[in-house]
Amino acid sequence: MSLTAASPFQVAQSASISARTLATLPADARNDALSAIHVALSAAKDKILAANARDMEAAARSAENGELSLSVLKRLDLSRKGKLEDMLKGILDVRELEDPVGRVSLRTRLDTGLDLERVTCPIGTLLIIFEARPEVIANIASLAIKSGNAAILKDEGGKESTESFIAISTVISEALESTQVPNASIQLLTSRSSIPDLLSLENLIDLVIPRGSNELVRYIKHNTRIPVLGHADGLCSIYIHETADAEVAKRVIQDAKTGYPAACNAVETLLVDEAVVETVLPVVAESLMSSGVSLRCDARSKDGLTAKLPKSLSVLLQDAAENDYKTEFLDLIIAIKTLPATPEIPGVEAAIEHINTYSSHHTDAILTRDRDVAERFMKAVDSAGVFWNTSTRMSDGMRFGFGTEVGISTNKIHARGPVGLEGLTTYKYLLRGEGQVAGEYGEGGKKWKHERLPIPE
Repeated sequence: MSLTAASPFQVAQSASISARTLATLPADARNDALSAIHVALSAAKDKILAANARDMEAAARSAENGELSLSVLKRLDLSRKGKLEDMLKGILDVRELEDPVGRVSLRTRLDTGLDLERVTCPIGTLLIIFEARPEVIANIASLAIKSGNAAILKDEGGKESTESFIAISTVISEALESTQVPNASIQLLTSRSSIPDLLSLENLIDLVIPRGSNELVRYIKHNTRIPVLGHADGLCSIYIHETADAEVAKRVIQDAKTGYPAACNAVETLLVDEAVVETVLPVVAESLMSSGVSLRCDARSKDGLTAKLPKSLSVLLQDAAENDYKTEFLDLIIAIKTLPATPEIPGVEAAIEHINTYSSHHTDAILTRDRDVAERFMKAVDSAGVFWNTSTRMSDGMRFGFGTEVGISTNKIHARGPVGLEGLTTYKYLLRGEGQVAGEYGEGGKKWKHERLPIPE
């Protein structure tokens, strides 16, 4: 891995050349590189945390001055709840995953001596643009190497993360020197004004993966012809059905909102059947408010909570505006909306309609004891992740067993949901023949066999 201030074209060109070498390396060589990176980063843990502490000190001053959001500040902190340990473990998790390259998913005998295979292969050169996420460097490096892809990393978060990035990148670069992986396979671009130029290099860069604010993602999607994998918003909703268990609802929603409010899979909107506004909802609301969550309520939920909560809490309830149901708060704030059920429109149908209208198609969940209602919800909600009786925070590559992830995709083609190794591969068709030509086949000529062959385990 190299830190470089070279021109975007030079960086992309060297990455593209390195990608060809990396794609041909055996799995053992790629895994050995991950082992070397893990050992080196583990040994440099104190050095990395010291660099991150310097970044945090400067970032905290920026946050106090209103120049930096608190959500960005939280993402920057590597000391938070073992974040660095999770980063290191993620490298080993990726190393232990099955090799995603060279998997055969189809074999067909077109004719005697003419066999077709569909085989997974790396995408090529990845461009990852991120904001104030130091762990992304190690995550992307491990995923890219394991999947045989070169990666260009560009931080668009500004000076607040410089020390962390330099420390981590330097360690990875030194570790790769002792491996077969070309150093230019993973590059951290340090020049400030390179993103527009990078986004124009569709002949050298194969996929862009943005990791940051919705403004960043939208900018990238609107300013490149390179395919983009990612999501602009994490506007997640949880629907409390009339049959929901109060304790399950409290536990799930508490985790989904307070576990890490700045995460893209944190819940932002609570949809509530009118039948449980004065039963289940007060249990949930009291739990959330005890953790410092601000509740923005529609009129019906506010009336119900006011009647059931202690006055010391009910006076803190806020009125929701229409825009609150379209907002990714990334903070200890949640919007609540009541869904009056009618014979014509049951609550679950109203919830589905609301989510499909307002959702960012990231992750949404239902809390219910009714299996039929849950299955209806999961089939009809058009999101990358749709859950039943569990937290939206479960939407995560490591929790899914994919290893660390490059991000969550709300795309409907190629990769969707948490994107790990498989999302960083594509496939190609290999056809092995004995001199056959297309003109031999067809009317009056030879006939195709199109015989499906077993796929080797």
